[in-house]
Amino acid sequence: MRGSVLQWAARRDGSEPTLNWHDVAVTSHDEHGRPAQPVPHAMAAVTLLEEIRSGLDDVALPLALPGADQARRETSAARAQLDDYILPRYRSLDAPLLAVVGGSTGAGKSTLVNGLVGHPVTRAGAIRPTTRQPILLHNPAERTWFEGQRVLPGLSRIRGTLAGSPVPGGAMPETREASSLVLLADPAVPAGIALLDAPDVDSISDQNRLLAGQLLAAADLWVFVTTANRYADAVPWKLLLDAAARDITVAVVLDRVPPGAEAEVSQDLRGLLDREGLAGSRLFIIAETVLDPHGMLPAAAVTELRNWLGSLAADAAGRADVARRTLNGTVRALALRIPDIAGAVREQDLAASRLEADAVAAYGDAVTRILEATRDGALLRGEVLARWQDFVGTGEFFRALEQNVGRFRDRLGAFFRGEPAPAVRVEAAIETGLQAVIVDEAANAAEDTDQRWRSDPAGRQLLGPDDLSGTAPGFAERAAAEIRAWQEALMELIRTEGQGRRTQARWLSFGINGLGAALMIVVFSMTAGLTGLEIGVAGGTAVVGQRLLEAVFGEDAVRRMADKAREDLAARCKNLLADEQQKFLQRLPEGNPALAQRLAAQAGELARLVESA
Repeated sequence: MRGSVLQWAARRDGSEPTLNWHDVAVTSHDEHGRPAQPVPHAMAAVTLLEEIRSGLDDVALPLALPGADQARRETSAARAQLDDYILPRYRSLDAPLLAVVGGSTGAGKSTLVNGLVGHPVTRAGAIRPTTRQPILLHNPAERTWFEGQRVLPGLSRIRGTLAGSPVPGGAMPETREASSLVLLADPAVPAGIALLDAPDVDSISDQNRLLAGQLLAAADLWVFVTTANRYADAVPWKLLLDAAARDITVAVVLDRVPPGAEAEVSQDLRGLLDREGLAGSRLFIIAETVLDPHGMLPAAAVTELRNWLGSLAADAAGRADVARRTLNGTVRALALRIPDIAGAVREQDLAASRLEADAVAAYGDAVTRILEATRDGALLRGEVLARWQDFVGTGEFFRALEQNVGRFRDRLGAFFRGEPAPAVRVEAAIETGLQAVIVDEAANAAEDTDQRWRSDPAGRQLLGPDDLSGTAPGFAERAAAEIRAWQEALMELIRTEGQGRRTQARWLSFGINGLGAALMIVVFSMTAGLTGLEIGVAGGTAVVGQRLLEAVFGEDAVRRMADKAREDLAARCKNLLADEQQKFLQRLPEGNPALAQRLAAQAGELARLVESA
């Protein structure tokens, strides 16, 4: 790959695109040898990567969608890659190389590390997993690079001693699952490079296995240890393929090769490496041999590997080349990973929107059916119709009303003063009938939403074992209270409309309930839902209510009051069911459409930098 990601940064902030690694890669240090801030050109790339890292913190992916588990792993891996390697390496480009020694269980990693430094520093044994704590060996002069949280910030630090104990007079940790990093300063490790003895990549401990992958992802280069009879195992090769994708420098150590089989086994392994994109990997052969009483390999067995690491540590340009190659490859892999994560976020948002739309549609349909029932005359059946008939009286009342509206107006005061109870019963019947309609339709909406959600994997996960197919506790009471509030508002509308009229004193004191009942009947008077005899009966009752109100307020005022009452009822029904649907909607994760867009845009910018490098 041409150039470096730091050259991309130079282009991003408008600087000349011809800068090379050393123009932008120099990190200054304070008087204690600690790395200071990077130079300005590198800051532009760091800013973009920090923005991406911040966005990844907002990625939750809570819904059970196909591919969501993989997307969560990709997100976690991207966060770890930025924290453990990309950002630390960007911010301190002249830090020592980190060579992670990894491999399968029992491959001889710890024995190899001991051989490289010439004395026992790590435990090797028959108990599996053998590597219980990752041990980072570094030159004493370079301890400041590793004592802080520059790399692998999620792991705590334990200061070890050359005797192998993490604290003076202590013992190596016996726990099999490690969450800390043992730091061991050893003058046998050349300045410029550090060795990290990682847990087994195929450990029987899940935590150790995950930790091994995390450590390998934080490496500038891998020293990958396998054996003559296990070099084709699937687990190691999965990690090696990841290395190929990131263009990381890999040294493969083929351990315990039987005498006479070196050429055949190494040739076969080399063929595998070439086919999988690792043709440039160094291959070191360690013949099967007897360990000394201290479990040490003969010094000659690791001479070639020790010399290669030593020469790399001594060559500043060579180290820069390794760091640049790994950093560029890792950023390129990140640029390919972020769009997939952005797509997963988008899928989550779409799924949540789909579930929300299902609930909103079901409850919206319920509101429509409720309002239709208030318009088509359906509520004038049964009890409401009977109570209204009780209120307005016999057929002779209708004839009198039709013959002389003026005479009817004169009789209003006496009529209402004598019969207040039937009007109240009309209100009660309307409340009961309307409540039944609202509760029934809310239950239908809940059942519909529950069915829709359970047909969707994400919806099933959100519902779990809970049954939301009926109305919520207390809904019927809330509906009744809202209907009464509507009736009270309707009465207030009549009072307001009647203010200042000359007849106010005569009818307002005695007829407010009757006028209110009449207005409710007018609101429910469209008879499209009635048939046969009901049309005549309900239609007649509606005419009575309308003529009564017109006699007092006038035609325009009655129309205006009826429209306001209908609008108020519609708003209250919508609010009731909007509150009821929250039992579904509150289970949805909070959407963040801007996050998917932001990640996609950042991925595009990162991809352009990769392409231009």
